Amino acid sequence: MDKGMSNLLAWSIENSPNAQAQNPDATAAPTQPVYKGEAPRGLNEADIRALMGGPSDADLLKEAMHVVVNPQSTLDAKMIAFDNFEQLIENLDNAMNLAPIGLWAPLLNQLDNTEASLRKMAAWCIGTAVQNNEKCQAHLLSIGGVPKVAKMAVEDDDDAARRKAVYALSSTVRNFQPGMDEAMKTLPKNITGPDAVNAADMDVIDAIMEKLREG
Repeated sequence: MDKGMSNLLAWSIENSPNAQAQNPDATAAPTQPVYKGEAPRGLNEADIRALMGGPSDADLLKEAMHVVVNPQSTLDAKMIAFDNFEQLIENLDNAMNLAPIGLWAPLLNQLDNTEASLRKMAAWCIGTAVQNNEKCQAHLLSIGGVPKVAKMAVEDDDDAARRKAVYALSSTVRNFQPGMDEAMKTLPKNITGPDAVNAADMDVIDAIMEKLREG
């Protein structure tokens, strides 16, 4: 049973008439609609969608990526889909779900898109997914994503896309030594210095990222 369905089951049990009868100290709530723009206490928006039979966050992520990779989609549609994708993966659970539902590979592939705005959005989404998320940092490393992000942060000819790649790289290496070590293989020594960089040394990492942003 997935987390959303577990939440729904727990909520329904807690709010069932039998549960309320077994808890005489509970204050009876007035009868009201289940959903009027705000989730009932204990349920989030994704749970409500599941309760109402709507698409799950995983479905929404897959739908958004389908629009992004579909050659028939307009650039405007792809940008909207990418924006929705990025907002969804601000949720840690959704970011963690990118690997199980197979969306890391198509996301990483967008770093090679000839359209700079789509490269920028891909880098943005990668940065959001791996930020303060060691498992996603490790997955990006395992699929060869760190060198691609580092290369884009140095070489992309579009300034906005390159700066988003710097954001993605910053999120990838902070407090994640394997990612930092891998990035050092790609980043120029005149930016990183000749010595190894401690992934927990925020001052040094900040200085490297500032040099990269300056181009």
